[in-house]
Amino acid sequence: MARARKKSVGRPAKRKNHSFMDDAPPEDQDEGLPSDEAGRLKIKKNYEELLGIRVEKLKGRVLNREKINKSIDGIYFVCAGCKKVCHNLDEGLVEDPQTQLNLCSACAKEKGIRSTAA
Repeated sequence: MARARKKSVGRPAKRKNHSFMDDAPPEDQDEGLPSDEAGRLKIKKNYEELLGIRVEKLKGRVLNREKINKSIDGIYFVCAGCKKVCHNLDEGLVEDPQTQLNLCSACAKEKGIRSTAA
């Protein structure tokens, strides 16, 4: 004969609250992007918010390196030309040989610097 389950006498089990996900603002511009590109866009926005006015001080510097897979490295950097947070897979990465500052491919093209990466 099967035994009946005992009712718990203590507190009721806690439910996980996922309301923080419901409060997120809708991101209309990210819907058409692949998930990895949307993730990079979100991280770049977070960097811009965190850095604030320090972008001028950090222009041309690498912020973070990530391993996408065994053969591809991702690099977040502040472009020395346009002073925006960029990712090498989205905007490209070119190092100015004279100043040794990092530029996105659009700014490098304006300055006439060729990319040395193959």
